[in-house]
Amino acid sequence: MENKNISIAFLKAQKQFSSAKKDALNPFLKSKYADLNSVMEACFSALHENGICVIQPIVTIDGKSFVNTILLHETGEKLESFTEIICKNINDAQAYGSGITYARRYGLQSICCIGADDDDGNKATKVKLPELKANTKEFEKCKEGINNGYTIAQIKTKYTVSSEIEKLLLSWKNS
Repeated sequence: MENKNISIAFLKAQKQFSSAKKDALNPFLKSKYADLNSVMEACFSALHENGICVIQPIVTIDGKSFVNTILLHETGEKLESFTEIICKNINDAQAYGSGITYARRYGLQSICCIGADDDDGNKATKVKLPELKANTKEFEKCKEGINNGYTIAQIKTKYTVSSEIEKLLLSWKNS
């Protein structure tokens, strides 16, 4: 399908997008982040004004669950992207729901190229981060974070992580 109409409408909408506000608190990393509502506020009005709606159904591909973020234009043209739903146990409704919300947020943020108003990554490059060491309270918290779907990249915004510690965290995640 040709995507001429949605491309024109999306360009107009994107010119109106704002940055997502980091107004939600992450208790694990002790930082603020842009939650799903903030990302939606940054783009929904502009998308709607330009004839584009967003739908995010859950689909299964090769046994894995994904959020399919679809920008659907009033002409029927669409743009879409898939974000895998990551959680430790899909039979745990709360963990699965958190994984869905996380995938919806990052799927929408990615397809719309929405940035956040204050990037923790930029802060991290200006501040010397504490080194994460094995067998510490901080390491145990990071293991718990990995168990709850956090990534090594997220941990690296708060700690300097050696390759050995990263391997330990990743091996624990896969066990």
